[in-house]
Amino acid sequence: MPLLKLETTVALSDEKRTALLSALSKIVAETIGKPEPYVMVTIGPVAALMSGKFGPAAFVELRSIGGLSGAVNRQLSAKVCKLLHEAVAIPADRVYLNFIDVASSHWGWNGATFG
Repeated sequence: MPLLKLETTVALSDEKRTALLSALSKIVAETIGKPEPYVMVTIGPVAALMSGKFGPAAFVELRSIGGLSGAVNRQLSAKVCKLLHEAVAIPADRVYLNFIDVASSHWGWNGATFG
């Protein structure tokens, strides 16, 4: 049920996109403590201006039913920023992250909701 959505200004090859999807899925599962078969990761292109400047940048949104807290969010921020910097050269100060804890009754799957 965790969903990580990455929007980035960086053009990604199919190979780079696949590697990022896999790495982000593992980071989410391990850090939040949810089984990876329930994790979804999406990556999409975006036109963005950050700090009044064009260039490499990313917006990451992570939604989850539970598993998020101040400590967990700090770990996720550090791990995701490190990965984006190493994999696609986006500096950590060019990444915004948003963490959203969703009520189980507000998350649907398989014709029902989780709560």
